[in-house]
Amino acid sequence: MENPLKVWRAKADITQAELADELGVSRQTINAIEVGRYDPSLELAFKLATHFDCTIEEIFEYDPDEE
Repeated sequence: MENPLKVWRAKADITQAELADELGVSRQTINAIEVGRYDPSLELAFKLATHFDCTIEEIFEYDPDEE
């Protein structure tokens, strides 16, 4: 799943560890999402969207051909 999470995080000027702490996940989880190795749960996707005051679709782009 493509995502610009790293860009959103950079705009907010926060580290992976800071974002992870705020969302209650590990820094490794944030890293794995940013590099596309891990698709977050729906709950985590909502938490990210809420944190950045945007929609889930602004962070995550679903491509059915990637399955």
